Amino acid sequence: MTEVHLIPPVFDENSRVLILGSFPSVKSREMGFFYGHPQNRFWTTLAHVLGAEKPHTVDEKRAFLLSHGIALWDVIASCEITGSSDASIKNAVANDLSVILKNAPVKRIFTNGATAHKLYCRYLLPQTGIEATQLPSTSPANAAWGQARLDAAWGMIL
Repeated sequence: MTEVHLIPPVFDENSRVLILGSFPSVKSREMGFFYGHPQNRFWTTLAHVLGAEKPHTVDEKRAFLLSHGIALWDVIASCEITGSSDASIKNAVANDLSVILKNAPVKRIFTNGATAHKLYCRYLLPQTGIEATQLPSTSPANAAWGQARLDAAWGMIL
């Protein structure tokens, strides 16, 4: 069954960095916001890297991103997916990043994990012409990367 991405991108006229995931997890789709699974380390990692308090509510998370010049979205607009497994993504249709790139001074694009990077390179790089830097996934499935290692790698978003 095809799942459709219903979470709008987060960005404003001050967004200098764009972080792209692959497609929202089941928990994120239920919550209606990015990185909703409590074991995903995205919000913890960003808070550590930025030296800030970890946001908890959707409003806090949105304000946190915007106050640090970060835009957030996903590569995929719709796809067939089993649960939250990136490995199961089929028949992907990409999001149109021009809505962000035409309205925000994005200087760098980062992808959260290998799947997001692969999908970005396949579907969006030809349109944007902007190389993306792959960061290690903050997913709990990426157990090989401890929190300190994630923090160090993600520090390049600064």
